[in-house]
Amino acid sequence: MSDVRHLVEQYLAVWNETDPTARRRLIGEVFAADGRYTDPLADVRGADAFDAVVGAAQAQFPGLVFTLGGAVDAHHGIARFTWELGPAGGDALVVGFDVAVTGADGLIHSVLGFLDKVPAAG
Repeated sequence: MSDVRHLVEQYLAVWNETDPTARRRLIGEVFAADGRYTDPLADVRGADAFDAVVGAAQAQFPGLVFTLGGAVDAHHGIARFTWELGPAGGDALVVGFDVAVTGADGLIHSVLGFLDKVPAAG
């Protein structure tokens, strides 16, 4: 279980990395080259497209950080976890729930994301 938690923590580190070069390196360490990322706002495949989604989220929520919202529950190469997005040490503005599917290579091959709390449209 600790390996899965570490992988999820690395995955969230991708979302927090604002340096494009460092972020691409992190993506290569956790996300399969042909991995798929799907949430209510995006459905993309591949490291380049995933990187673009992360960059867009960072542009939409500058200065906010992703944190793990609780325990990581995992079995048979599938992990589920809650994440929060907000100011460091502050209340979450966005809360989501992701399901990540890993492969024998130890990388994430698919992420299915759900948004549980989002800011009101203004």
